[in-house]
Amino acid sequence: MSESFELQRLTDLSDDQLAQAYAPRGEPWLRVNFVSTVDGSATGADGLSSSINDDADKRVFDMLRAQADCLVIGAGTIRDEEYDVPQIPVVVVSRRADVPPTLREAPRGRVLVATVATAEGLDEARELLGHEQVLVLGEDEIDLVALKAELLSRGWRDQLCEGGPSLFGDLLAAGVVDELCWTVSPRLVAGEGPRIAGGPDVDVAVRPALLLEQDGTLLGRWLVS
Repeated sequence: MSESFELQRLTDLSDDQLAQAYAPRGEPWLRVNFVSTVDGSATGADGLSSSINDDADKRVFDMLRAQADCLVIGAGTIRDEEYDVPQIPVVVVSRRADVPPTLREAPRGRVLVATVATAEGLDEARELLGHEQVLVLGEDEIDLVALKAELLSRGWRDQLCEGGPSLFGDLLAAGVVDELCWTVSPRLVAGEGPRIAGGPDVDVAVRPALLLEQDGTLLGRWLVS
């Protein structure tokens, strides 16, 4: 059944109302958060998503992080965007068991790696993070269904993925995504920037559940059917 909703102004919502508007609808709940331009690029001309962010997107980004129990992010995205250590646990998804440089000094237990048994950096990751923080979830390919279940077993019900496009595509192919939170920045950049989802072809139906606007920026929730 389709849901009815209307465009709302982001500035009309208090922080509590915004949090309620984005409340998870199940447990576990894996949502993916992305920003793109109107012409579909997930990055600006500098190759970074931060260059197409704005105040509206930042407000929703911060709120989603405040709700989340953990972050799930590809190692390449963490390196490219030079992530700082977040306030909640971050799961680095890497077939090489790569711990990005900006996370190497994180407090013990704040950073986990989801990887495979054949990963080149498996021993180094275990030494750096601890054996219990290195999740071996497959021989050559990461089992993303098992990853979602493992995070739930740790009490992390609200799971937030912040990219990148390849990981999003893999999550869609694995059938584990519950929701896309998508910001459309009011600009055109042309070029050859990446789409928000990459990798293998998928055909996943979604339905809109919320649409907000501020200064031309559109922010929405799209639920996976």
